[in-house]
Amino acid sequence: MTLPGVVKRVTRSANQRKSIAIAIALVAGAFPSAFCTSSSAQPAATEQAGGSASLNINPKRITFDRLGRTASIFLFNQGTAAGVYDISFVDRVMLPTGQIRPTDEADGAPEVRDLSAKLQSARSMMLVTPRRVLLKPGTGQTIRLRAGGTGDWPAGEYRTHLTVTAVPPPDTGLTADQAANAEPGAVSFRIASVLGISIPVIVRIGTPQVEAAIENTRFTMESPGPGSELNSPTPVVTFDLVRRGPNSLFGDVEIRKAKARREDEPLGVVRGIGVYPEIERRQVKIALRSHPQRGEQISVVFTDQDTAPGKILAQSQISLP
Repeated sequence: MTLPGVVKRVTRSANQRKSIAIAIALVAGAFPSAFCTSSSAQPAATEQAGGSASLNINPKRITFDRLGRTASIFLFNQGTAAGVYDISFVDRVMLPTGQIRPTDEADGAPEVRDLSAKLQSARSMMLVTPRRVLLKPGTGQTIRLRAGGTGDWPAGEYRTHLTVTAVPPPDTGLTADQAANAEPGAVSFRIASVLGISIPVIVRIGTPQVEAAIENTRFTMESPGPGSELNSPTPVVTFDLVRRGPNSLFGDVEIRKAKARREDEPLGVVRGIGVYPEIERRQVKIALRSHPQRGEQISVVFTDQDTAPGKILAQSQISLP
């Protein structure tokens, strides 16, 4: 997600002779439905003079099965301009809608505050090197992580998010000369977009217990919204993906006709969907690729891609009205 650069000048009263320059940097969280519906971080792009820097990260999720483990991620600038990036850890929580929010929003958002109290943070366990990288166009950098917490940690699942944030170019904002030459009685504001990308980092201490259920499955027809390119209603399946064990869920959802063969194309798919331990369930909505017949049965299947890849953890069937 990007925020366009904006410059705004506000004129003050004539008897105020001072010129004040204020540069404001906004971090536009490019933490898209990656960490909501798919837990897959998408490339983040930021405009630079003479081109744009576009960052990709792989893998999209890191899990440690105990302390003392190490892992690597690879950052790649697939854009046309160089970019400087800071690497840090930020605690984030998942809302029942699947949205991911940083815990530092807790003061102004009661729903974030309540969930933040349930988060077991892994931030103090994590070590990362390097913490800042310069990536020229078409180049990459390996980032090394270590789950190096000290002391005795109780069994459980701990999580934080490795966050890569673009550093604004040196020419962002107003220079001292520009501020000095500003019109008397003027206040200048400059807003520069700063982009980031984030992936979950999970540390599990003890044997994981992963259990799931699918509840409240419904079939509806949704009318096109304003400005939509669609001309007819879209068939949609909604349901609650429920976490029943103490650990998070991570896997794939497929919607198929109940009598379909395995090689048949599914009606709908979501890859890499998760439910974190601070919530018990999340709401999922999947648009179908085709309209099943009235009275036909369809099945919703959640398959683990975490502790036991390929194992079916939950499924549900409904008959279309």
